[in-house]
Amino acid sequence: MSFFDKIFGGKEEQSQQKSFWKKIQSEEDLAAAIEKSHTERIAIFKHSTSCFISKTVLRNFEKELENSDQQTADLYYLDLLAYRPISNKIAEEFGIRHESPQLIVIENGKAVKNASHQDISISQLA
Repeated sequence: MSFFDKIFGGKEEQSQQKSFWKKIQSEEDLAAAIEKSHTERIAIFKHSTSCFISKTVLRNFEKELENSDQQTADLYYLDLLAYRPISNKIAEEFGIRHESPQLIVIENGKAVKNASHQDISISQLA
């Protein structure tokens, strides 16, 4: 792995992804996640794999999750560079301005909370 890959994220990033994430890679995945929100709270983390700030926020959020005994939402991960049309659909469907990184909490098919950058925390899941 090159120096720049270590800083900005490279090919290994996908293999290091934590097991609590469910990936959104299609509109069908997004629809299934939204459908699930009608029975339990979900959260979508929109991540820019080329952004150092986004990578740092993701790591901090994952550390918070690992150190917490509470997980109050099903967690979904969207690589917004690879799936930008899905990211745009999320912004349009929920009326939330696109940001990166961004955490959107959804209940009953509606966004109930959203945060970006350093405001992203597991407290948003409660």
